[in-house]
Amino acid sequence: MNRLTLSHIDEELGSSEVASLCFLCLDSINKKRLEGIVDAKGLFKRLEERGLLENHCFLAELLHTIRRADLLELLETDSRQLAETDANPTLPSYRVMLYRIHENMSDENFEKMKFLLSDRLGRRPTEMCKSALDLFIEMEKNAFLSRVKLDILHETLRLMDQELVSIVNRYREETGQSQRISSPPGNRTDNRNFPNTPHPALVSRGSCTQPRGVGQNLCPDAVAMPTQQGLDPKEYYTLTHNPRGLCVVFNNEEFQRLGFRNGTQRDADSLIDVFTFLGFDVVVHKNLTANAMRDEIKTLSERSFMEDDALVVCVLSHGELGSVYGTDDKEVLLKQLTQPFTSQKAPTLAGKPKMFFIQACQGQDFQMGFVPCPVGPCQQEEVRQNQLEEDAGPVYSETVPSSADFLVGMATVPNCKSFRNGKTGSIYIQELCTQLTESANSSEMDDILSVLTRVNREVSKGIYKGYKQMPEPKYTFTKKLVLKPV
Repeated sequence: MNRLTLSHIDEELGSSEVASLCFLCLDSINKKRLEGIVDAKGLFKRLEERGLLENHCFLAELLHTIRRADLLELLETDSRQLAETDANPTLPSYRVMLYRIHENMSDENFEKMKFLLSDRLGRRPTEMCKSALDLFIEMEKNAFLSRVKLDILHETLRLMDQELVSIVNRYREETGQSQRISSPPGNRTDNRNFPNTPHPALVSRGSCTQPRGVGQNLCPDAVAMPTQQGLDPKEYYTLTHNPRGLCVVFNNEEFQRLGFRNGTQRDADSLIDVFTFLGFDVVVHKNLTANAMRDEIKTLSERSFMEDDALVVCVLSHGELGSVYGTDDKEVLLKQLTQPFTSQKAPTLAGKPKMFFIQACQGQDFQMGFVPCPVGPCQQEEVRQNQLEEDAGPVYSETVPSSADFLVGMATVPNCKSFRNGKTGSIYIQELCTQLTESANSSEMDDILSVLTRVNREVSKGIYKGYKQMPEPKYTFTKKLVLKPV
């Protein structure tokens, strides 16, 4: 985009407006990359790094959202020819909803909101908040607020202003979240929400030969959601607690030398939504070194799992055979992720399912397709698109330990690369989230291995930069595991 145009826009924007723009960009740009930005020029630089200023569509939507329509005229005078793209990035409706609450909140209500949230967020962090946007960021940091976690926000606003509540209600209606399973006061889940239907970013959208992203197959309101009741405990793992347990996501995006993993935030968001929908408490660790990852695993393994039915650990990173990488480009062996949770070392997890999903390369080789078949339109588009990247690094060899009740879902077979779309996320994780959601919404009681078989089938259909990808689940489950909403 024309630098002179951006300079003119920068001159017209005040500091509070720049802060609002940064908030709206939190789902597109890493939070750390937005820290310290004091003017629009700094934000524009970050947007350029992510390819969000290739045309003026994204910036136009930002300016429209903060009601600076006067500046849209500057964009229209940009004489550079716009390149056509298959899809322009758009602001998440969730982020826009929060901004609308902010702009309609009076100073009196802001102070009241700080008071109401101070017990949850802590007195000092709350006092440091200068606007409702800062409060929302603190709520997200403490896992009290997300696209599908709106109960605390809704209840807080209900004590302040019904007009602000209506903004949340409209968002819920538009995204299919109007139905909620309520929890009694004092229950362990009083700060969670469990939608009867998933966020629209989780539903299935079919394609002919490549993995589906998210789409439109929601359960009708009249259809009762299947439950765990009636399953033989001798054949099935028992899931009775609410929440089911923890889902811990390690999302490594920025590395010292291995490169920036574009699209990984989309994977993290999808995992958060899916496992929240399935009744898990979700914790995200972003951009950790190898030692920090091992420390978090050690801390996690030392907690009591008496009130949990299962454990999920997801790792989004670069990797090699038998290992993944911290942001300092140092390896963490897969066995270092799994061994701390064996029955001997984590006795409160004995007999309970422990699932690990690893999005990372496992070598330098590419998988070839050996069965000739006609190339359809979707395959041709997949081959042409250039957003795919590999999660790779130097080669080492380690194996995953074989212990009871473990499942390790690998994005690819040993020695081979896995692929990630810089805009839509990784091929494996996106298909995993799609299949988990479809299974959760289905009346069938499919177990996790059936779900992963479908993931294998869908991923293996695609062609990525001219090559194939084959996920590989490894498991020592002793029973079937069925994941349904709580």
